[in-house]
Amino acid sequence: MNYGEFGGQYVPQAIKEKLEYVEKEFNSAIQDEKFVEEYNYYLKQYVGRPSPLYYAKNFTRYCDGAKIYLKREDLNHTGAHKINNSIGQALLAKRMGLNHVIAETGAGQHGVATATVCSLLGLKCTIFMGAEDIRRQHVNVEKMHLLGADVVSVTRGNATLKEAVDEALEYFVDNQEAFYLIGSAVGPSPYPEMVKYFQKVIGEEAKSQVLDQENKLPEAVVACVGGGSNSIGLFASFLEDKNVDIYGVEGAGLGLNTDKHASAILNDKIGILHGMKTYMMQDDKGNVKDAYSISAGLDYPGIGPEHAYLHKTGRVYYDAVTDAEAVEAFKLLTRLEGIIPALESSHAIAYVIKIAKKYKKEDVIIVNLSGRGDKDFNTILNL
Repeated sequence: MNYGEFGGQYVPQAIKEKLEYVEKEFNSAIQDEKFVEEYNYYLKQYVGRPSPLYYAKNFTRYCDGAKIYLKREDLNHTGAHKINNSIGQALLAKRMGLNHVIAETGAGQHGVATATVCSLLGLKCTIFMGAEDIRRQHVNVEKMHLLGADVVSVTRGNATLKEAVDEALEYFVDNQEAFYLIGSAVGPSPYPEMVKYFQKVIGEEAKSQVLDQENKLPEAVVACVGGGSNSIGLFASFLEDKNVDIYGVEGAGLGLNTDKHASAILNDKIGILHGMKTYMMQDDKGNVKDAYSISAGLDYPGIGPEHAYLHKTGRVYYDAVTDAEAVEAFKLLTRLEGIIPALESSHAIAYVIKIAKKYKKEDVIIVNLSGRGDKDFNTILNL
């Protein structure tokens, strides 16, 4: 699928055939009542959905603007939104008769979610993870091992998420019996579409919940963006509601005026990355530049193709938050609400602090709290 000029399948012909088969099986599965029923069963009884939409009264008072609600994806089993998609794709792999699932991970939450679901469904699991991310996210790595997954340390390049995706894609090319369970809304079609389908439950719930609690739609929704799965999951239900402002927040790292950031959209160069056409971190010669963020889940040098399209059309406003701002938001939400957010989610929290006063006191902002911050303790303590 293309999103305007973005998206597509920029891959070898042999992989195109495999992707077409995956797409055919996916489209068949989501029309199969039994498949959808099983997926929804696991979301409710295993993941613990629906996740709450929580009015953050203390945080609202601090921001001194609109009422702020947190979509509590951190309360899901495994501690993040990632499991919504991992369950869906793992069930698809099993339906296709593929018993070996591979995945990439940066912050480790997708790796943990995939290893968890493979354990549940009796599937072999191999996780590719950059050596730098393994160092930063040691606890999640140990969880993956405990769950029975093989974790492959990727040492080339920057040894973070991009390199993990590179290695996973190469394995996928060479091993036809493997199912690649991509964790973000990136890659060649049909992966962005599949991830959006399995994550749209976030926005569907949030919309229903805010209507119940406030009897109106929010004035704004906010989410962090690395590749873009938690954000597209929230945004999907509000894209047609033109009176709802939508904000995507990338990682500004040490500052957008430095080489140490992960803002692919604000870098404003379009190219081919991991089988898709999108905005990416690219130099003037067309080489992929390293992305940097204190958050392991945001240091990806591209962005999902639908996000690229939503930026170009102006439907979603994309901005960026620095490491320092995210760390301060991490500490602030913890102190004010007793909720420890992931560093990824902390970028969205930091951005809400900036925009809350632009809205009236009776207005509502929903921010996606995409994961919990246990995994980031070492990073915070070492600052």
